[in-house]
Amino acid sequence: MRRSSREGRFAERTLVGVDDAGDEERIVLWIERRAGGVWAVARAVNPQLRESDETRPEDVIFEGYELDDALGRANEALEDDVVVLESDGRDVDARPFTRKEVLPLLERWFFNR
Repeated sequence: MRRSSREGRFAERTLVGVDDAGDEERIVLWIERRAGGVWAVARAVNPQLRESDETRPEDVIFEGYELDDALGRANEALEDDVVVLESDGRDVDARPFTRKEVLPLLERWFFNR
């Protein structure tokens, strides 16, 4: 049974491409809030094949205290993956990560603790 641990995720994007063998692969990027007020940006390839949704250390591409920094790094990583998929001939529709998306979830998390 697959375990789910997505509680701290505030935003997520999934891109679909193909690997070197021509098989479908999913690229998932997300922003999560961690203990101590730390924001983390993570990226995983084919996370649906894992036993758990828990973030692995090798998934993390950024950690810091500023939401704007996390948004910037997440959007840079997203854009990098979009460019690669488009160069492979894929039609990609991925909206950027925004404060407007994250802040309501942060407020709900903060005030409902």
